[in-house]
Amino acid sequence: MMRAHRFRYHAARSLADAAAALRDAGPGAMLLAGGTDLVPNMKRRQQTPPFVISLRRVPELRGLAARPDGSVAIGACVTLSDLVADAHLRACYRALWRAAAQISTPQLRNMGTLGGNLCLDTRCNYYNQNYEWRKAINFCMKAPTGAAIAQPDGGICWVAPSSPRCWAVSSTDAAPALIALAARVTLTSTQGQRAIPLADLYADDGMTYLTKRPDEILTSVELPPAAAGWRSTYWKLRRRGSIDFPVLGVAAAVRLGAGGAVVEARVVLGAVASHPVVVDTQALLGRPLSDAAIDAFADGAAWHAKPLDNTDFALGWRKKVARSYLAGALRELRGDDPAALGLLARRAATLLPVVA
Repeated sequence: MMRAHRFRYHAARSLADAAAALRDAGPGAMLLAGGTDLVPNMKRRQQTPPFVISLRRVPELRGLAARPDGSVAIGACVTLSDLVADAHLRACYRALWRAAAQISTPQLRNMGTLGGNLCLDTRCNYYNQNYEWRKAINFCMKAPTGAAIAQPDGGICWVAPSSPRCWAVSSTDAAPALIALAARVTLTSTQGQRAIPLADLYADDGMTYLTKRPDEILTSVELPPAAAGWRSTYWKLRRRGSIDFPVLGVAAAVRLGAGGAVVEARVVLGAVASHPVVVDTQALLGRPLSDAAIDAFADGAAWHAKPLDNTDFALGWRKKVARSYLAGALRELRGDDPAALGLLARRAATLLPVVA
C-alpha cells in the first residue's frame, strides 16, 4: 500500500480562512479540493507539500448560478458531476458539459472539482510513475513540490534530453473547453481579488505551468452570456472510454451568421503541449463551414499538435488524429450528425498502428 508522507493539514471554513492559511504556510503549501489528482501524486511522492489546506468546507466555492446579465458563475469547488447534471450548461455551454462528462469516471467526477481540473498537474510518461521507478532512471527535472522528504531531482528531461525545459503535458479537459467559451477566472488572496482570461492562467512550461501566485486561490469561473448563434463542442482522444487522461482534446466554438457564415470562432487544443494551445481561426471567418473550408483549416491547425514521446500512442498517428478531430468537431458545429461523427472518431481511435 502506498502512503503519503507526513504533512500538516488545515480544514478551512471560509475563503478568508483559506487565503490566510495559504499566506502563512509559505512556499510549498498546496490546496486540496476533491483530491483525485493531488492525493495519488502525494502517495507516489510526485508532490510532497509540507502543508495541505482543504477547501472542502468553504461555502463560497460551491455556487453554480446564472447572473442577471446572463453570465454564469461557477465556484471552483463545484464538482464535475454537478456540471454534468446542469441542464443550462448542457444546452448553452455544450463544450464545457461534454468536457466534464468525459473526465475520468462517475465516481471520481463525484469528488473531482472544476478548479482542481483547471489546476491539474502536468503529466508525462517519465514522471507519472511510482517513486522507485523514477529513482531507477535518476528522476527527471520535474521536481516534486515541497520539501517534506529528501528527493534529488534530476537535471534532464527524458522526453527531450538536450532540452533545458520540461515538456510534461497539460492534461486538463475543462481548460480547453472553457477557453473556447471565453471564460474568465477569479484569483483570490489576502491582498484581494483579480480576474483574468482563463487562457492567461497557463504557461508553456511543464514545471511552472500556472501563472497564479503561490498565495492565490482559484475561486471561481465566469462564463459570458450565451449569445444567439453560438455553438460549441469538445472532442477527446484517449485509449479507453473512461478513466484515462486525454491524449488530445479539441474544443471548438463558433458563432454563425446569415447563410451559415462564421462570424466568430475559437478553437483550442489540449494535451498537445504544456499549456492549452489557442489556434488562429482567421481562416474560418466570413465563410460557411463547407467541407473545403473545414479541411483546409484542419490541415493548418493540426500543425500546432506536435506530439512528443510523453503520453500514450505513437507520435505520427496522434498527429493524424489531430487533423481528423479538428475537422470532426467543426462538422458537428455545422450541424452534421454528432452520433455518426462520434462513431467515426471511435473507429479511428481503435485503429492503432503496429509499433515495432
